[in-house]
Amino acid sequence: MADTLRGYLERDLKTAMLAKDEIARDTIRFILASVKNQEIEQRTPLSADDDIALLNRMSKRLLEAIEQYDKAGRTDLADRERAQLAIVKRYLPEEMSDEELNALVRSVVHEVGAVAPKDMGRVMPVLLPRVAGRADGKRVSAAVKQALVS
Repeated sequence: MADTLRGYLERDLKTAMLAKDEIARDTIRFILASVKNQEIEQRTPLSADDDIALLNRMSKRLLEAIEQYDKAGRTDLADRERAQLAIVKRYLPEEMSDEELNALVRSVVHEVGAVAPKDMGRVMPVLLPRVAGRADGKRVSAAVKQALVS
């Protein structure tokens, strides 16, 4: 049971409740609710790729909220969102380093024969599945642009 995202979340929820860690408890409950809602919507259990996509969407929303709270000077709310983001990231695959990402980008650029920035549309569809949630889309896009310009 614990080798699915839902299993990990349920195990960690119990741990957070016993430790009286309110932020972890609430965040894990929110993730579990999102997983359940997506499963209901799809009418099937989520695959590992679906889990990663769901967690990536959640982390992106949290990052946007942090940015907005920081702009508004609400550091208390931004700090809470940062704590929630750290919990969400526990369940995501480890981020790719810049070196790993750049090496993968160079490999794909060479593979598809891209030579100019206009070829970005040929590179991204091949590259994104290989990155699979290990790098933010903005980071990937910037790395591809840099590789195609140089």
